[in-house]
Amino acid sequence: MRDSGWRIGFQIVNYTFLCMISILCILPMIHVLALSLSSNAAASAGIVRLWPIGLNTTSYAYVLDQAGFIHSFLISLQRVGLGIIINLLLTVTLAYPLSKESTKFKSRTFYAWFFVFTMLFSGGLIPTYMIIKSLGLLDSLWALVLPGAVPVFSAILLLNFFRGLPKELEEAAFIDGAGHFTTLFRIFLPLSTPALATILLLTMVGHWNSWFDGLIYMNSPQNYPLQSYLQTIVIDKTFTGLTNLNTEMLRNVSDRTVKSAQIFLGALPVLLVYPFLQKFFMKGIVMGSVKE
Repeated sequence: MRDSGWRIGFQIVNYTFLCMISILCILPMIHVLALSLSSNAAASAGIVRLWPIGLNTTSYAYVLDQAGFIHSFLISLQRVGLGIIINLLLTVTLAYPLSKESTKFKSRTFYAWFFVFTMLFSGGLIPTYMIIKSLGLLDSLWALVLPGAVPVFSAILLLNFFRGLPKELEEAAFIDGAGHFTTLFRIFLPLSTPALATILLLTMVGHWNSWFDGLIYMNSPQNYPLQSYLQTIVIDKTFTGLTNLNTEMLRNVSDRTVKSAQIFLGALPVLLVYPFLQKFFMKGIVMGSVKE
């Protein structure tokens, strides 16, 4: 088959447009990186664009030497690790029964609409805060994880993926004597690697980038996750921590370079993890699993 001239032209326009969108997404991060690696004078003068001027890594040395940044970074790692375990476990155990037909799970429609309702309406910020406070979860890691323990959107994605799996696989497992838990963990989940990788990435990014709940539920700044810590630093126009630097270091860093270094380090874990999960998005593991 040969592509027509119209199709070739459409592909050229489409690829060009997508490349421009990708460049627009990458340029801000490149600018932040260049700013964090530039000298104090260049950053203060506002002449740094996409390439560092007066290359130096003093800002990163200063950031990594700050106990507050390291402590908040570790809190975010703990939050992401605990959040992924809880979210994935509850998502899988929720999506599996909801993926069944109403004839096999008679209350399926009621529970499905019950969870969809929570996506459209919430109790509000003040009632949620009062519940967290009454449960004694303030200033604890659980306050950052439990309120969003059941990601309904991810559960809907996974149950739709489960519905697309061949029913012959489940029937064959039941004939061999497998129960629902065995079928779920030994058949459904191994075939759902692309969907699980997508949910894993969404969960990780959601927990890592969340900052508002840290400001609300943490009374002490020393319990802030990384994004809440960075939010307070970026909003604070007077970076008082720079007064503790020695003369040589003070000559090479500034308010803008230190903030840029913190922002780039905060985004770096997601940038490193994404390429390893992205390959699962295009895999068709289910193809060929059922033979005629």
